[in-house]
Amino acid sequence: MIPFIVTASAAFLFYLVLVVGSGSVLFWSWEEICAGVIIGLVTGVICKKIFCRHENYRMLSPLRLLRIPLYICGPFLVELTKANLDVAYRVITGRVRPGIIRLHSGMKSDLGVTMLAHSITLTPGTLSVDVDEKSHDLFIHVIHIDEGDEKKEVFEAREIFSFMNIPAWIRRIAE
Repeated sequence: MIPFIVTASAAFLFYLVLVVGSGSVLFWSWEEICAGVIIGLVTGVICKKIFCRHENYRMLSPLRLLRIPLYICGPFLVELTKANLDVAYRVITGRVRPGIIRLHSGMKSDLGVTMLAHSITLTPGTLSVDVDEKSHDLFIHVIHIDEGDEKKEVFEAREIFSFMNIPAWIRRIAE
């Protein structure tokens, strides 16, 4: 029951942050509060085993929760900008060599693997296709593989992010 309550509460609070300023009852309308409760309850039922796996409540740490917006507005935004510019360059010039690579994530938790996979998928030019559940390796479709890299069996996660160490940030948040 505790994982459900924790997950539903976190989803409800996250929803309230997203819709702040929508009404007159402490910055929210009654409709938004009701919608938040419903969304929180549904999210709690669906995601309780992901957010609070193995009775581990490390995601309740305020420091970890503070790192999430810092990660999104900092390193992830830098990598997102770089990826957009790279895809625009490749579309304009036509220099595209697509392929699928195996990426060693280095993550130990399912939440860490999920965050890394979503971070990769959200950046243009890459798409997380599959995950090896035993090794937590990801299979990633990339828009361009450099000459000679197609022979490489496994890439490290930090290799596909050039400016920021995205895997280290995700480890600080999720593991």
